[in-house]
Formats: sequence, C-alpha cells, structure tokens
Amino acid sequence: MSGQARHPAKHAARAEPTWVRWALLTLALAFVFLFLLLPLAAVFVEAFRKGLDGYLSALADPEAMSAIGLTLLVAVVAVPCNLVFGVSAAWAIAKFEFPGKSALTTLIDLPFSVSPVVAGLVYVLMFGAHGWFGPWLMAHDIKIIFALPGMVLATTFVTFPFVARELLPLMQSQGTDEEQASIVLGATGWQTFWYVTLPNIRWALIYGVILCNARAMGEFGAVSVVSGHIRGQTNTMPLHIEILYNEYQSVAAFAVATLLTLLALVTLVIKSLAEWKFERQQSAAQSLSPERPVSP
Repeated sequence: MSGQARHPAKHAARAEPTWVRWALLTLALAFVFLFLLLPLAAVFVEAFRKGLDGYLSALADPEAMSAIGLTLLVAVVAVPCNLVFGVSAAWAIAKFEFPGKSALTTLIDLPFSVSPVVAGLVYVLMFGAHGWFGPWLMAHDIKIIFALPGMVLATTFVTFPFVARELLPLMQSQGTDEEQASIVLGATGWQTFWYVTLPNIRWALIYGVILCNARAMGEFGAVSVVSGHIRGQTNTMPLHIEILYNEYQSVAAFAVATLLTLLALVTLVIKSLAEWKFERQQSAAQSLSPERPVSP
C-alpha cells in the first residue's frame, strides 16, 4: 500500500481550499502586473511619446551612441574576466580540497553584501589622485579613475559572483567520478575539462554569463563613482539616462532605457531556454541510467 493510501487524512489536511489557491494566484498576478509589467510598458510608452522619429533621434545622438558603445566595451572586458574566474573558482572548489576553501567560497559572495557605491569608493581610495597608488600612477601617466580601466574594475567587482555561483551547485552535485575516470584513461587536464567537465556545465555556464552581462550593462552605483560623469567619454547607458532625466529630456532618457529593458527581456528568454535545455539534458541522462529498485 502506498504512503498516500496509508495516510489519506494527512494528505487531505495538506490540500488547500480552492478559494485560497485562487486568492494566492490573484495576489501574485497583481504584483507581477503592478511592479513588473506596468513599469515596463510605461518605459516604452514614454519612449515613443514623440513618435518613431523622436525615438530614433534620441538614440542617434552622439552622446547616446558614445554611452552605448562604452557600455558594450565595459561588458566585453568585464564579462570574460569573470567567466575565467568563475569557471576556475567553481572547478577548484567543487573538485579539489585545499586550505582556505571555505574562505574562498565566502569571499565569492562579498560583492552581494557590499554596496556598489562603497565598491566604487574603494577604487577611488586605491587609484584616485590622493589614493594609495595615485601619486605613482600620475608619475607614470596612468589613468584609472575617471577613465575606462576604473569602470572595468568596478563592473568586474559587482559582477564577480554570477558565473561562479551558477556553476558551484551543479559541479558539486556532479562530483568528480567522471573527471577521475578521464584522467585514469590517460586524458590531460585540459582534455578532461574540454571533453568532460565543460559539456556537463555548459547550460549553467551560459546562464551565468547571461546574468553577468546583464548586470554589467545595467550597473550604475559603482560605475557612477569611478567614471566622473564626463559626457561623451565616461558615461555608460545608465549614467546617460540619469543625466537626460535630470535635464528633463524624459523622452530621450526613456528611449535609451528601452535598450536596457530589451536586454532584460532577452536575458529572460535566454535564461528560460537554457533552463529548458538543461532540464531536457537531465531527463535524458536519467532515462539512460539504470533504474534503481523501489523499496516496498
């Protein structure tokens, strides 16, 4: 006799009344509409308030184009850095034992608990004109703060955990059996990673990179501190949106904001696709594995 049949009263007690389920569903949908769908719709409505010509002219503005290009450049540099670190850190933590392993795992989460503004101030303290390394940098004509290197450093810091945190649970659950078997069969470390580890983590890796890229392109606090807000030079899209809105150019501000909104929507679609692919892969792997005997 199954457990459900042996305890009908217990399962009946856990069943919620219909009105409770509908009330919770209605509440959830109301929150989604009020705090997600309605603000997103408002962004696009305001962006096209002056028609398509006004929208395109706002995006074609030289300062807007500079902000878009700089945002892409910062992401192109910061995301690969975090990709390399995330894979290396997750592989080391999940596959090996070493002193300081728990400390490294904790430090990976540090950017989640530190305000981005504080992170930006730390880089100013280190590399600013009156910072720890400021005099040496000025003497060698190296500019980090109020320039691209500082913006890349700040963005890399705030996006530090995304790739590693997506990979760690998966790699820990997979264990080391397949890697050890590959090494026993004569594969090198690189061959083991490329042909064994990477295929097993590819969807989680794609998901982590997508989240890292979205966060990098939308970062405001840390980049605002280290950029100096130099128009046409160190303004990313979020900073450019703030300047336009403060100057009462709301249509232009929302026009640029639609690009970040579209990035968020594309991220959501790719995230759902990656999760669907991963679930299919897991289901296929389970169907190929031998069935375990079911205990009575």
